[in-house]
Amino acid sequence: MSQSAPFKLTYATMFNPPEAMHERFERALADTRATLGREYGQWINGQERLSAQKFEKRSPINTDWVLGVFQRGTAQDADDALAAARAALPAWRATPWQERIVLARKIADLIDERAYHIAAALALEVGKNRSEALGDVAEAAEFLRYYSAEMERNDGYRVEMGRDPLVGFTARNYSLLKPYGVWVVISPFNFPTALSGGPVAAALITGNTVVLKPATDTPWSVRLLVDCFRDAGLPPGVLNFVTGGGATVGQRLIDNPGVDGITFTGSYPVAMKIYQAFGQGAYPRPAVLEMGGKNAVIVSRHADLDKAATGIVRSAFGLQGQKCSAASRVYVESPLYDALVERVTSLTRALTIGDPTLRSNYLGPVINAGSYREFQDYNEELSQSGHFTTGGRILTDGDFGKGYFCAPTLAVDVPFNHRLWRTELFLPITMIGKVGDLKEAMGLANDVNYGLTSGFYGRDDEAQWYFDHIEAGVNYVNRPMGATTGAWPGYQPFGGWKGSGSSGKNGGGIYYLPLYMREQIQTVIS
Repeated sequence: MSQSAPFKLTYATMFNPPEAMHERFERALADTRATLGREYGQWINGQERLSAQKFEKRSPINTDWVLGVFQRGTAQDADDALAAARAALPAWRATPWQERIVLARKIADLIDERAYHIAAALALEVGKNRSEALGDVAEAAEFLRYYSAEMERNDGYRVEMGRDPLVGFTARNYSLLKPYGVWVVISPFNFPTALSGGPVAAALITGNTVVLKPATDTPWSVRLLVDCFRDAGLPPGVLNFVTGGGATVGQRLIDNPGVDGITFTGSYPVAMKIYQAFGQGAYPRPAVLEMGGKNAVIVSRHADLDKAATGIVRSAFGLQGQKCSAASRVYVESPLYDALVERVTSLTRALTIGDPTLRSNYLGPVINAGSYREFQDYNEELSQSGHFTTGGRILTDGDFGKGYFCAPTLAVDVPFNHRLWRTELFLPITMIGKVGDLKEAMGLANDVNYGLTSGFYGRDDEAQWYFDHIEAGVNYVNRPMGATTGAWPGYQPFGGWKGSGSSGKNGGGIYYLPLYMREQIQTVIS
């Protein structure tokens, strides 16, 4: 892409961004640093709410940096937010869908205007590099536009059905999709704006009202996103924002019988607990759960070595491996194995690590002390069964010691029966194994409870075989921009099979909005 061509922020275009992107980010970062330490409230029924108890959000880059002070919400806050959403529901549900999408597009425009400032906060809060942070924010806006277009394309999901062959009467039958009611969205730390904005957009555009709870690690960037919804003119109570612990605020939202539907993005164990708890109500309610992945890359002996190595490294270590779509295991046919391991190792060693707000750094820290400890524990376990071609250690020298920095790690010669081949690590650790043929690789790739994303490198005539046999929701062939990562609304709808997703439908795709609505048939005889 030439530097003079129009630039659209997506994860794929970040492969070669223009200079203007860096200049704008630098200015926004300076502005954002000047606001550090400010207090942010919850947003309930169109009003700011402060709590008796607070918590500081510190940066994983440098834990001396206090990014902001946030509210430690209570069960009462959760109840009040749900009550506000319930009170706002009749008017919002009755608002014509045409008016709802006008407002959604206005919100998207406002996110675009503030994208660099939100991304600067996100980089400081999560530890994303600037390109990843900007892509995250841009995706939130894209969800609003895509779902608005889908609502429009489907004419509000109202369809005239067949007419009964009644003599002397005229029968008109209509199928309408209508909102469920009050929806809860619980979003993850790794894509705090995209995976808050996407489900919230789907719920609101289809006529539901929402209570949004972000991960405890990422209240700041999500609050800045919520401000865009507020400032665009969303009526009070239609979107409510609460912060606090999962065991208090989060559990209260899950347990409250006044919730009509829920979307959760996070780990498989937590999602399954939500699924089971949510099933204890008086009747079944929709639970849209995205539950992580253990994503495989299969490399044929016929693969383009450079494409495969580049795509694997980008997907293994982007955001320090903290993506549910991360390439965490690679199966390589034996004729190409040694060359691929050498190339991937070389590219991994060349990755720059440090403060990810700096243009020169590709990798930042992991999210918190818990992940930092897990990285050390996993590497100790791997060192006893295989060996590392690079990484395998934490970084503590100088400024590294003030954050949670981990060297990107490649493990080889680990037996295929080792438990970590099947465990989601969510860290900058990738395992590479040698296989005899593609059939063996496919068997290993599918031999997990997950089925989110996957990647394949090989000949075009092998690609269809791969698509026919892989058990995953999002699959890429010969993609140097990322072997298993980089989905975008309207291009690669994102969702998983098996233990990676509950709905069988992918976010940012043509079947997603109906998950937030239920069907009503209307028959009129005249």
